[in-house]
Amino acid sequence: MSTVFDHPWLGGLLGDDEAAAIWSPQRQLTHMLAFEAAFTRSLGQVGSVPANIANNLADQIADFQVDLDDLRSGSATDGLPVPALVSQLRKMAGENSKAVHTGATSQDVIDTALALTLIEFNSMLRNRLTDAVSAITSLEKKFGTQTLIGRTRMQAALPITVSDRLRTWSDPLQNHLQRLEQIRPRVELLQLGGAVGDRAAFSTHATDVAADMAADLGLGNPETSWHATRDGLADYANLLSLISGSIGKIGQDICLMAQQGIGEISMATGGGSSAMPHKQNPILAELLVTLARYNATQLSGMHHALVHEQERSGTAWTLEWMILPAMARATARSLSALCDVCAQVNHIGAATHQ
Repeated sequence: MSTVFDHPWLGGLLGDDEAAAIWSPQRQLTHMLAFEAAFTRSLGQVGSVPANIANNLADQIADFQVDLDDLRSGSATDGLPVPALVSQLRKMAGENSKAVHTGATSQDVIDTALALTLIEFNSMLRNRLTDAVSAITSLEKKFGTQTLIGRTRMQAALPITVSDRLRTWSDPLQNHLQRLEQIRPRVELLQLGGAVGDRAAFSTHATDVAADMAADLGLGNPETSWHATRDGLADYANLLSLISGSIGKIGQDICLMAQQGIGEISMATGGGSSAMPHKQNPILAELLVTLARYNATQLSGMHHALVHEQERSGTAWTLEWMILPAMARATARSLSALCDVCAQVNHIGAATHQ
């Protein structure tokens, strides 16, 4: 069964093509090959392999056509696709097979591929957060001086301006932009630890290999492996939930403002009803609330995944694979839906009957 994000029809509501492409298996595989190519190339840089052989082999690795059926069956046996991938690459390398992956471990490949995914996704997040703030700013320019009834505990309180409410929408998003820039160096990191995370297999070349790979891939170069230290990813998942949660507040406000009898916001379009043709349902505003609650629920799973036993975990690591991409896709969709909602607003202000 498909996930809701790429379901044949539910994907029309919940799907996000750009985010789906960034988190796709095809893109992940490209990043895994990029790791292996950079690793082989770095062996040539430090003299473990003749440089001309390493560079030529690295180019072949980057363009290698992977047998996906073999990866699927390999994952069923080994719990992950890297042993099957390395076997294919070594067969291609022939007599130079020792220049492929030797000293590295599967988690180095998959975690580095994740970091490369996050570089791309974080750039998209930054752009979308900026667009969302701009969209709310545009609403403030149009309607900011209009009056609303301020509501506390969902009861009428005192008059406020539209700007007062819109600031509670845009200020958190601007804070999240700052949080995103602060967290990027903590998650866009090379993973290179070897069998038990100590880089011992690389001997005296460990520091140079890591530095060369990090520069090649455009990643940060931590002093130690983060195989079993996952607080950065948990913190990142928290940011995703904060973003979608702040947007969910906007969606909830819009749903309440759009209620018949309240009428503080009017939209150009809405969703239809199969039973009541007169209705225009605030579908996208409701979606913002749903996605916020989804990510809040998933966040606990990422906190469970902090419990990586000893030097490597299979259980906690696999849990991350299940949760983090879905949270990212939910966050991306909440941002695109928010911009769509803002574009549909015809008017914000107190209804004439109040």
